[in-house]
Amino acid sequence: MHPPMKSAKRSVAAVALSALALMGACGSDDPAVDDAQATTTTSGPEAVFPVTVTAANGQVTIAQRPTHIVSLAPAVTEMLFAIDAGEQVTAVDDQSNYPDGVPTTKLSGFEPNLEAIVGAKPDLVVISNDPGSLASGLGAAKIPVLLMPAATTIDDTYGEIAQLGQATGHVAEAEALVDKMRTDIDRITRTVGSKGKGLTYYHELDNTYYSVTSKTFLGALYGALGLENIADEAGKGSEYPQLSAEFIVKSDPDLIFLADTKCCKQSAATVKARPGFSELTAVKNGNVVELDDDVASRWGPRVVDLLEDVAAAVERAGAAKAAA
Repeated sequence: MHPPMKSAKRSVAAVALSALALMGACGSDDPAVDDAQATTTTSGPEAVFPVTVTAANGQVTIAQRPTHIVSLAPAVTEMLFAIDAGEQVTAVDDQSNYPDGVPTTKLSGFEPNLEAIVGAKPDLVVISNDPGSLASGLGAAKIPVLLMPAATTIDDTYGEIAQLGQATGHVAEAEALVDKMRTDIDRITRTVGSKGKGLTYYHELDNTYYSVTSKTFLGALYGALGLENIADEAGKGSEYPQLSAEFIVKSDPDLIFLADTKCCKQSAATVKARPGFSELTAVKNGNVVELDDDVASRWGPRVVDLLEDVAAAVERAGAAKAAA
C-alpha cells in the first residue's frame, strides 16, 4: 500500500519508497536477486562489447557501447552520471533533476509512453518499473532495456551500479564508486558508534503523517545508526503506516526527519506550529531535520549524503540527551 502523495514527484517517490524493503548489510537471500546483480560476458576491469547483463528482466545483450541512453528513473540517472556515463545519456525522465544539467524531458518513468521513448532514438533504455509491457515493447523495437527496480538492500544498489558500469563501458568507474560508498558508509556508522542507541525518531513522508517502519530501506538505514522508530508500533499492517498527530505527540521522538520539505513545504517552523508539537523533545532541542525529498526517496549514490545528514543529527541529539 502506497502512502498518498500530493504531486507527480511524490507519486514517483512513493513508487521508489514502496519498493525499498529492508536494507541489509549482506544483500538478498533470494538467489534470483543475486543473479540479477551478475553479468555473463565480462571479466577484468573493462567491459568488452557485445556484453550480456542479467537484469531483473532477464539476460540483455548490448551489441555496442551505447551513446544514446534514456534513463526513466531518477536514481538510475544519478548512478549513470556518477560513473562518468553522463555524456552517453541523451534523455531522462521528467523527475530526474540531478546532477545539474541532466537532459530532462517530458518522458515519464511512472507512466511510460512507448512511442515517446522510441521517438527519442535510444540505443539503451533503463527503467525501474514496468507497468504493462514496456520492456517487451522496447524489445520488439530492437532496443535493449535494463529493468533495475528500486533497491531493497544497499547491496542491490551496489549491484545496479556494477550492472550500469558493464552496460555502458565504465566498469572501473563503477567499481570505484561502489568502493567509495562502502568506505563512506562504514566510516559514518563507525563514527556514530553507540551514540544513537536509545534515541527515537519519526520520519515524515508527507504532512498527513505517513511514515516508514524499520522494515523499509530507509528504516534500516536509520537502524544502522542505532535509532528506534516510533512508527514500528503502528506499522503492523503496513511498512508505510499513516500515524496521527496524537500518536506522534505521545511518542515524543528525540528526532524528526522531514522528507516533505519540497512537496509539502514542511519545515522545523511548520512542525513547531502544529498543535502540541512545540513540546516535543525533537522540537525543543532543535532536532527537526529538514531533508531533501529527492535524496530521501532515491537509492543511488546520494544515500551516503542522506546518512551523513542523519548521523550529524544523531550526534546532536545524543549530546542533548546526555546533557539533560
